[in-house]
Amino acid sequence: MNVPLEGKPHYILKASCASRMGTVAVVSGFLASRKCYITDMQQFDDILTGRFFTRVSFYAEPGATPPLEELREQFVEVATREAMEWAIFNGERKPRVLIMVSKFDHCLVDLLYRHRRGELKMDITAVVSNHADLRQLVESHGLRYEHLPVNAETKLQQEDKLMELVAQTGSELVVLARYMQVLSDGLCRRLRGQAINIHHSFLPGFKGAKPYHQAHERGVKLTGATAHYVTADLDEGPIIEQVVQRVDHTYTPDKLAAAGRDSECAALATAVRLHIEHRVFLNGSKTVIFK
Repeated sequence: MNVPLEGKPHYILKASCASRMGTVAVVSGFLASRKCYITDMQQFDDILTGRFFTRVSFYAEPGATPPLEELREQFVEVATREAMEWAIFNGERKPRVLIMVSKFDHCLVDLLYRHRRGELKMDITAVVSNHADLRQLVESHGLRYEHLPVNAETKLQQEDKLMELVAQTGSELVVLARYMQVLSDGLCRRLRGQAINIHHSFLPGFKGAKPYHQAHERGVKLTGATAHYVTADLDEGPIIEQVVQRVDHTYTPDKLAAAGRDSECAALATAVRLHIEHRVFLNGSKTVIFK
């Protein structure tokens, strides 16, 4: 029998706790007792860390299911008993996202296109850059552009301004779309689990300037990109998405760079989508992702 869901509130529960028997039954029982209809429930038990993860997509029954805030209050008792880290999200609400960029525009353009097409269901609060080059592009989309130039003397001051902007706009995620500045350790800690970066997959093998020229000289056969959460360990945060392309001896450095740009766009867009759909869990230095 098909259950009509149109017009009903859609919620997403994310929870993790120590592995123990009965957690799935506890969660599903809680929702069923409040007339919530589960459309998707995924779980993973990490036997190496002894940690359990679950994501539940469900619909409320108006007039029978408590309102969202009340539902959250009622779940506290379950979460406390199970010692859970958890959240219940409004599945229809678009997360607020701030994008950071420098001069390379390919990842930004791709995100703006996917946002306009409705592929990335998010509200872009602002685009922040350490250069003024992309102001016209951003403002042509009706978006706020903030120019925060950075040098050694102003770095920490500008990072404070960035965090003020994050708070002012209510941004829940920061996306580094080829933002070519290293964030301070303090800022990385403040943005833990709330900032996504993209880099070419050659790291840490080919660092510094002209990585694609270095890769060409070594005759690489694979190229790609990695999207990960930002941490104080440069480009070593928990990985969310990786894209790989096979290449061969015919690829010049410019052709390798072009392939890399495609990979960067695809990996970053997927990572952002997974995050804003509440599909990503931090699991130590790794992630658990329900696709």
